[in-house]
Amino acid sequence: MSVPADLKYTKSHEWVKVDGDTVTIGITDHAQSELGDIVFVDLPTVGRALGASDSFGTVESVKTVSDIYAPVGGEVVAVNETLGAQSELVNSDPYGDGWLVKLKLADAGELDGLLSAEGYEASLND
Repeated sequence: MSVPADLKYTKSHEWVKVDGDTVTIGITDHAQSELGDIVFVDLPTVGRALGASDSFGTVESVKTVSDIYAPVGGEVVAVNETLGAQSELVNSDPYGDGWLVKLKLADAGELDGLLSAEGYEASLND
């Protein structure tokens, strides 16, 4: 699966889709493939304030448990409730139905610190 060009990325394998002052966050295809079969996703409650780099949940696979970090700060306005029953969506559709949370962006300037698709792909080869 290629890295979608319309998203922003972190070196810790989260992606960000910007839609006005709201961002959708998930983990990349690379991250889900490294984790293996995902069996549980722990997400924050709506209304929680997050700072950039805050851990906001975990993804549990058959191999390990990994923290998920907020690429930017903001308030949680939605969580993907479907993942409670279908955590495998993070594996099968990481950039679509497998999204994790939506944040109301606190500071749009933080987006400038994220990687482009090309930058993220290059970071995978470091």
